[in-house]
Amino acid sequence: MNRFRPSLLVHGRCLHHLQNAGPVCSHLKSRSVIRFSGPDTIKFLQGLLTNDVRRFGEPPCEDNSAIPTPNVASVVVPPMYAALLTPQGRFLYDFFLYRPPQPEEKLDRTGSGPGSGSGGSVEILADVDRSLLDELLATLKKYRLRSKVDIENLAEDFSCWQRYGWNLSGKTPAVEEPEAASVGWGGGVDRSGKSASHGNDVGWLWFKDPRLDCLGFRGIFPSGRSPPLVESDKETDEENYLLWRLGKGVAEGSTEIPKGEAIPLEYNFTGLNGISFDKGCYVGQELIARTHHRGVIRKRLLPLKFLDNNGKEVEGRVAPGSEVINPASNKKAGSVTTALGFCGTGVLRLDEAFKGSNSLIIQGQEDIKVETIRPDWWPSEWFQDQKHTAMA
Repeated sequence: MNRFRPSLLVHGRCLHHLQNAGPVCSHLKSRSVIRFSGPDTIKFLQGLLTNDVRRFGEPPCEDNSAIPTPNVASVVVPPMYAALLTPQGRFLYDFFLYRPPQPEEKLDRTGSGPGSGSGGSVEILADVDRSLLDELLATLKKYRLRSKVDIENLAEDFSCWQRYGWNLSGKTPAVEEPEAASVGWGGGVDRSGKSASHGNDVGWLWFKDPRLDCLGFRGIFPSGRSPPLVESDKETDEENYLLWRLGKGVAEGSTEIPKGEAIPLEYNFTGLNGISFDKGCYVGQELIARTHHRGVIRKRLLPLKFLDNNGKEVEGRVAPGSEVINPASNKKAGSVTTALGFCGTGVLRLDEAFKGSNSLIIQGQEDIKVETIRPDWWPSEWFQDQKHTAMA
């Protein structure tokens, strides 16, 4: 049996190895962490972001979004994906939001069940794009005005991680990986294991990625130590996580989702659980609501492969921003947004992307064909949108 080796995963040609790899983890050095705290935290974020942040103000409940750890009560608030937009409804920044559990929310006094919750001010951590951290902090503080909310840079204290790959499940770690059975609370606790798993009693856990189950698990953990379920032979470069996402047609961060230009619905934020349509007003909400209720999205982000005339994969020759055209009609289908090896993503017109002729090429590089892929997580109604678009 072939054993997965992270070192083998280099650029697009090793995507095939990744598709068959067991669960692996990547430290997301492209992401950073900020903290919101104070009595107006929920109100402040609710008026800014695309998702309904009020859920973080509700009492925690039993939930299966986290990988359970033996003897730890599963009293959690699942994370949330959201975006901050321009007033014109264009993408600026994305956020993975977490409400850290309070110590008293983990277990009751008997150590056998959920605690009652803190009842105090809500604290929220956000996993954000590191390359634009200073700009993001300045933008948030501009919107803060007189709101009683503190915004702190925790880039040195916490790190962002992703756990993904083939055969990934939400089973109890003791079942999925027996070596994790000692990590937990209560009798027979491995204290070093508990520290690694929960970040000095704060309660850090792996959570299901709030966008799609197929993306795996995501978490924020104290810097300087490995999260639970991470071993030296299972940690791999962040570039491989990018490859994993490219294969699913999921963009992340302001490099892959052009800041000030991208329309979130074209980048599939609805299917990625990143937008609430009944939360009320937020920055940029008017355009998003109008586009959504109009019903048809003519362009969407989708996975691409770059091939030569013989159908062989072409690596490293396509750059982001390259235009994709149909040479038969000389119509522009869209453009490449991200490329790595022979894989990429692009925002393409659906009527051109799925004609079935496989005739799309890169403009100016007519020897490179573009193969479009239908993500299996797309809702069926998006294909109906495609039919309506083709008939229009």
